[in-house]
Amino acid sequence: MWFLRLLSRSPLWFQQGLGALLGRLTWWLAPVYRQRFKANVAQAGLGMAEAGAAIGHIGRMMGELPWMWLRPFGEPLGARVQWDGAELITAALDQGRGLILLTPHLGCFEVTAQAYVEHFSAKYGPLTVLFRPARKAWMRELVDASRERPGLLPAPASLAGVRQMLRALRQGQAVGLLPDQVPPDGLGVWAPFFGKPAYTMTLAGRLAQQTGAVPVLIWGERLPWGRGFVVRVRPGPVIAREDTPECAATAVNQSMESIIRQLPGQYLWSYNRYKAPRRVDVAALGDGS
Repeated sequence: MWFLRLLSRSPLWFQQGLGALLGRLTWWLAPVYRQRFKANVAQAGLGMAEAGAAIGHIGRMMGELPWMWLRPFGEPLGARVQWDGAELITAALDQGRGLILLTPHLGCFEVTAQAYVEHFSAKYGPLTVLFRPARKAWMRELVDASRERPGLLPAPASLAGVRQMLRALRQGQAVGLLPDQVPPDGLGVWAPFFGKPAYTMTLAGRLAQQTGAVPVLIWGERLPWGRGFVVRVRPGPVIAREDTPECAATAVNQSMESIIRQLPGQYLWSYNRYKAPRRVDVAALGDGS
């Protein structure tokens, strides 16, 4: 923690550069990591010429986390963030319908929540973000501290967290989640992702169907040389109230595919997207623990 706090005070370009170096080292020293990366790229119908830049960008993603998580609350993102498509957010929230921000593991996905809070929370209320607690105690302490920023409300990956998100949407506020993350067994369905069955969360579809909230796609594209990020917003999947969980999950995955293809060099190709879900006692999630 001492080292991470010290690193968080260094320039963003330094943290990202150090991360890029570590990303390259990991690529060469971890054959299982390298194999999964290549297999996922090939499954998407892409080549290393298109997606190879992600080797360094995955490292940059890790390297910039001290700055994203441990930066003083009084230090805003400010000019480090540009917006593209912010009018989609204001249009939905001005109608009072609520907003579902769908963020894939693309670019700097941590920056999207903080950028939303700085730009929109004063007028439209806080952003409620679904999170899964880290397993290791020191990491859980670090992540929890990063989530406790003003205007950012963490919701645990439990039934209590789902109820919290539903309340926020019914109040016309925004919620955020990462729909390309493998959920626990019983909380998803199998749906195609780049042509291969992937266990996909049903939560995004359920939230839209139960509240009428507007889903949008949002991601933080990393600019070169530590110059910051462009937060891009695009229309989300169309989910009808009568859609089955499988249809809704397929629509969400197709939306994820569309934006990943726009920026393959910044996607987390090393993530084991096609793994079987871990088994949990779903009923035990109801107490919010």
